[in-house]
Amino acid sequence: MNLYDSLIRECLDLVGDTAPRTLSPAVNEPLWQTEEEQRLIFQKDMAYELGGNGLPAVSALAYTSQPAGGDKLLLCGPDLPDLNADSPYARLTVLHIDDGDWQDDQQAYRLLRQMEYTRYHVYPRGYMMRISTSAGREPVRVGRKALQEGLNFTRVGQLFLHAYHQHPQVQAVTMLFVTAPAFPYDLLAEKAAAMEAVTSSLDQIFNRLVMDCRSCSLKPVCDEVEGLRELHFNFANKKP
Repeated sequence: MNLYDSLIRECLDLVGDTAPRTLSPAVNEPLWQTEEEQRLIFQKDMAYELGGNGLPAVSALAYTSQPAGGDKLLLCGPDLPDLNADSPYARLTVLHIDDGDWQDDQQAYRLLRQMEYTRYHVYPRGYMMRISTSAGREPVRVGRKALQEGLNFTRVGQLFLHAYHQHPQVQAVTMLFVTAPAFPYDLLAEKAAAMEAVTSSLDQIFNRLVMDCRSCSLKPVCDEVEGLRELHFNFANKKP
């Protein structure tokens, strides 16, 4: 899986001089508590909102077969306990996957979709995400009580890592949180939109919605992303 690799590199290049720091959980620290379903955090119970008041709230997910050497949790900017007002925010997730034992492209697509849906089913207590892939936004309401009890990005990140590792193909996860005021969120949003476009192209290919490139609205994506057009042609030539 190399369709997202150039976009991943471009996203990580945006970090530049921001000097992300590595987040490490305390030894033998239990996972932060989760909710069975998304629980509302009302304004009266909210400490602040990541991406609130029109501030950036970028969410991006990509896959790669490149090795990572283990999970990585990174943070650019203040951690949750260090914020006291609405803040710009971004979360980039890169899943390092083993695609060597996949039987065919159709199975690969189903597994990738299962991995993607994971991000909609992690509910850290006191951390209310409102993910909109169509808008490319992920604003988060942070509960005042949860902050007092020790909520931080390390604990949030560990829950996501645990959830993604329920998929056997996930070898490692790189997750970057960003709250730095000067970060180029607009450029990251462009890269996130391009990642979603690649995923939408995979939808077109594997669901056989459009097989004629001349009439496909996603043709520019296939033209830009190395390997995507070849995948489309190979799948189009298979018998249904």
